Amino acid sequence: MTVEYGYPFTGEKLQQVCSFLKSGGLDYDRGIQFTVNFVKNGSIIATGSLQENIIKCLLVGNDYQGAGLSSALLTHLINQAFRQRRRHLFLFTSPNKEDLFTGQGFYPVARTRQTLLLENAKNGIRNFVKKLARPTEEGTIGCVVCNCNPLTNGHLFLIETAARQCDLLHVFILSEDKSVFPADDRYRLVKDGISSIRNAVVHPTSDYLISSATFPSYFIKDKSTVKDVNCELDFTIFYDYFVKELNISKRFVGSEPYSPVMSAYNAGMKAFFRTREVEIVEIPRCTFQGTAISASHVRALLSKGDYDSVRKIVPPVTYRFLFTPRGQEIVKRLMEEEYR
Repeated sequence: MTVEYGYPFTGEKLQQVCSFLKSGGLDYDRGIQFTVNFVKNGSIIATGSLQENIIKCLLVGNDYQGAGLSSALLTHLINQAFRQRRRHLFLFTSPNKEDLFTGQGFYPVARTRQTLLLENAKNGIRNFVKKLARPTEEGTIGCVVCNCNPLTNGHLFLIETAARQCDLLHVFILSEDKSVFPADDRYRLVKDGISSIRNAVVHPTSDYLISSATFPSYFIKDKSTVKDVNCELDFTIFYDYFVKELNISKRFVGSEPYSPVMSAYNAGMKAFFRTREVEIVEIPRCTFQGTAISASHVRALLSKGDYDSVRKIVPPVTYRFLFTPRGQEIVKRLMEEEYR
């Protein structure tokens, strides 16, 4: 048996991986960065892949089950992740494979009918949620989850409207660093931008809400069709951990006139929580001159250097940030992409 490494594989070798995965009922995921194959007599007998801190697309051929290949694959993938200084790892597999990976130092996070998500930190998600600030646990507890790439007047309208309907509003800002505006900047802008809303508290999401581990469709630019959007895992994690620990009874979302993926996400959320004790409240988008305000529109205006139009649809904290060295780097990058 020989070992092959792809960073990732391309061309004919990639097609071989895809074919092998298909034989086991799996698809090769877009975004994979590293793959390891075990090969015997010129044929793949086992494969596994890594996307940032997520282990996925694991398959051992039927004739080699029970030969310890899953454990060997996992060792290669963990070592690669550690070389990249990624310590907090997630693993996707089918629900019937739980025993195989819990014996390898992974612990269940959530499962759906088709997918089991594990992490290599015992009680990692429970400990994360338990540490979240909660100034009060009485009355109506609400929640908003958003990216704020960057913070706009539309986001402020959503948060202010939600806060008026709650005794406490948890505002979660995505921690995934795949947006134009870096995660730490987005978090700080929101924290500063809503500081006057006394019953709102801002949190990062870590890897647990709308992340590459829980809802990868959000981060795939060339999304194919809305039917590919699977949100069940993200909803399950939100319900099992965040709702139950924080006593959340309302989750507020903005209407989605522009994003088919997030529109499907909102629809799926309403269906998922229809029989659970969480009310999904959809708030119409804030508009300016008859057009719904969106972060994507702000980024498009910045790519053209149209600061005057941007100033009218973002709060002062965002506008000031654009003229800082970090903000200017982002604008420069947007303008370069516009004219590339």
